[in-house]
Amino acid sequence: MLLLKMYRCVCVLQYQVGQLYSVAEASKNETGGGEGVEVLKNEPYEKDGEKGQYTHKIYHLQSKVPPFVRMLAPASALNIHEKAWNAYPYCRTKNFLIKIETWHKPDMGHQENVHGLDSETWKKVDVVYIDIADKSQVEQKDYKPDEDPAKYKSVKTGRGPLGADWKKELSKRKDCPHMCAYKLVTVKFKWWGLQNKVENFIQKQEKRLFTNFHRQLFCWIDNWIELTMEDIRRMEEQTRKELDEMRVKDPVKGMVALDD
Repeated sequence: MLLLKMYRCVCVLQYQVGQLYSVAEASKNETGGGEGVEVLKNEPYEKDGEKGQYTHKIYHLQSKVPPFVRMLAPASALNIHEKAWNAYPYCRTKNFLIKIETWHKPDMGHQENVHGLDSETWKKVDVVYIDIADKSQVEQKDYKPDEDPAKYKSVKTGRGPLGADWKKELSKRKDCPHMCAYKLVTVKFKWWGLQNKVENFIQKQEKRLFTNFHRQLFCWIDNWIELTMEDIRRMEEQTRKELDEMRVKDPVKGMVALDD
């Protein structure tokens, strides 16, 4: 079985710098007590005319997976390696459970099949629209008023709060940058008897992560709007060092077991 979902998330911002800043900050929130994100490599790459940033990370996820997986899987299986080639506006990530392929397009999320799938595969894709201003799409345990685009107003840019019709209003304006992240998530799991449950669990958590991340990205605008790419690279290196220290020394921080 192959479970395919396309998540579409529109944001109002200069996406690249904001995305990299938010990835670094969110990684800190998920690290501590022997778990979280370990950065092995973060370096420029160039291949076949494509330029970007290569990262190799390990996600130590023992408390992040449902109990039925922890009981059956060896500890090493809960350390997920992610290798990512981030060539903005396209990036791809792979590990043994999931493949995430992302196109960032300067539109409102209305393009079809931006990944160029064959017609039979495209028919199997379930398209999911994420609205960062819609509180109902956020799990109650994840909701934070200061990370709610429907409440937040940027001091430096004047953007926000986002109303119910914010995307319709935005589409009429020429002066406000926006971007849609088209995330194609392919999940494949081969344990007999657990395949459907695990694949659906992973897709549910991907949607949760995408939703929370893009809400944070918007509400952190004032923290990153004036940063340059050079600032971001310095921040990433500092974050890598902090993550190593937090993962080894700190008590568990933000590592709440997910519902199965």
